[in-house]
Amino acid sequence: MNKYTLGMIGLGTMGRNLLLNMADNGFAVTGYDKDPKMLAKLEVDGKAHNLKGFSVLEDFIQSLELPRRIVLLVPAGEIVDSVIKELSPLLDKGDMIIDSGNSHFTDTNRRDLELKEKGIHFFGMGISGGEEGARFGPSIMPGGDKVAYGSMKAILEAVSAKVNGDPCVAYIGPGASGHFVKMVHNGIEYGMMQLLAETYGILKNALEYTNEEIFAVFEKWNNGRLQSFLMEVTRDIFLFKDDKTGNFLLDMIKDEAKSKGTGKWTSQVSMDLQLPIPTINEAVSTRDLSKYKTLRVALADVFGDATPLVADKEKFVVELEQALYFAVITSYAQGLHLLWQASATYKYELNLHEIAQIWRGGCIIRAEFLEDIYQAYKKQPDLEHLFADKGIQDKIKEIIPGMRSVVTHAAKNGMAIPAFASALTYFDALKTARMPANLIQAQRDFFGAHTFERIDEEGIFHANWNALKS
Repeated sequence: MNKYTLGMIGLGTMGRNLLLNMADNGFAVTGYDKDPKMLAKLEVDGKAHNLKGFSVLEDFIQSLELPRRIVLLVPAGEIVDSVIKELSPLLDKGDMIIDSGNSHFTDTNRRDLELKEKGIHFFGMGISGGEEGARFGPSIMPGGDKVAYGSMKAILEAVSAKVNGDPCVAYIGPGASGHFVKMVHNGIEYGMMQLLAETYGILKNALEYTNEEIFAVFEKWNNGRLQSFLMEVTRDIFLFKDDKTGNFLLDMIKDEAKSKGTGKWTSQVSMDLQLPIPTINEAVSTRDLSKYKTLRVALADVFGDATPLVADKEKFVVELEQALYFAVITSYAQGLHLLWQASATYKYELNLHEIAQIWRGGCIIRAEFLEDIYQAYKKQPDLEHLFADKGIQDKIKEIIPGMRSVVTHAAKNGMAIPAFASALTYFDALKTARMPANLIQAQRDFFGAHTFERIDEEGIFHANWNALKS
C-alpha cells in the first residue's frame, strides 16, 4: 500500500534533519540511502515518529503515494544525474523529483528538459540554514515546474522558518531560478564572511585586540544594526577553546580558506551577464589567495607584514562599525543587482521583494538589515539597485566617512582589506557621472578599430588615428 506523502533520497545530515522536520509537522515521510549507517541513524533520531528508511530503491518507490514526491539531497554534480538515471525508469508520469542540493543552475535547466520529455515534473530548490535550519526551519527557494511546487507548497511552508508568521519560502520563478537565487545567496554569504574576516584582522593585527576584546566588540555590534546570523556565529568563535591545547581554537586553525564552488559560480555568471559584483569577487579571490601560504610567508619576510595603527582606538572602532555596515549593504546590493539582471536576461520574473522576505529567517545571510531591503523592494518592486532607494541613501550618507577612514588607515599601514576596498571603489565608481571609460573606447578604436559612440551625436564612429603619426 502507498502510504508515505514524501520520500527523501540522501539521509546525510541535511536530508535526515529535513525529514525529521517534516515528521515533526505531521507529514508521513520516509527515506532511502545506500549506507546502512544512515538508515540506522534515521531510525534512532526519528524514534518519536517511528521513522524508517529503505535500502532497496524499488521498495522505496512503491511505498510512496501517487503522484510521488521525491526530494534529492545528495552532492551536486554527477551524483544527481546518476540518481535521476536510476529513478526515472521506476517512476510514472506525473511523479515529481525535487533537487534540493547546490546544483549549478545550468544543470537544473538540462534536467528539467530531460524529465519533461518523460512526463516527470522537476524543480530545483535551494535550501539555506545549515543542519540546524533543516531541522527547525530553513529558508527555501524553489523554482521551476509550478505544478510540482503547488503539490509541495503546504509541506514547504510548514517546515520553513517563520518571520512575523510569514513562511520563509516562496515560488521563485520558472526554469532554474530557484537554484540561481540560492547561488547568489551564497555569493552574498561569501562577501559577508570575508568582510567579517577582514574586520577580525583589523581588530587583531591593527588594533592588537585580544580574542576576548574582539568578542566584546562583535557582541555590541550584534545588538545593533549589524545584527545577523553570521555576526552571532563569528562572535562565538572568538571564545571557543581548543580541547587539545587549551588555547582559543581560532588561533590554532590554519589560515587557508576552502570553498565548494557556489561563490565562484556567482562570480562567473556575473561576468557572463556583464554586471559587476567586485566585493563578492574579492571574497572568492581572497579565499584562493589564502592557499598560497608558503609564498605569503616568504614575501612577508621580505616586505614586512602590516603594522599596528597609531590611532584613537575607540574612535576607530566606531568608524569600523560604520565601514562594516556600509560594506555589508554593498554586498547585498551587488547580489540583488545581479538577480535583477538575471531576471531580465533569463526571464525568471524574480520578485526581489519576496526574495528579501524569505531571506529574513532561516538562511545563513539572515540579518536585521534584510528588513530594510524587504521594505525597499516592497515600496518599489522594480527597483534596479539598492543604492537607488531613498532610505538606503540616507544610511550611506551617514556611514561613508567611517568607510573612507578605515580604508585609508589600512592602506597606509599595509593591511590587506580587499573586500572593504572593493566595496568603496564600487560605490565611488557607481556614483561617478562621467567615468574615464571614454579613454578605453578611444584606445580600443585606435589599435583595433572597435568604434565608439559620441556624446554630441547618435551613431557609431571610427576615427583615423593614424593621422596622428603624420
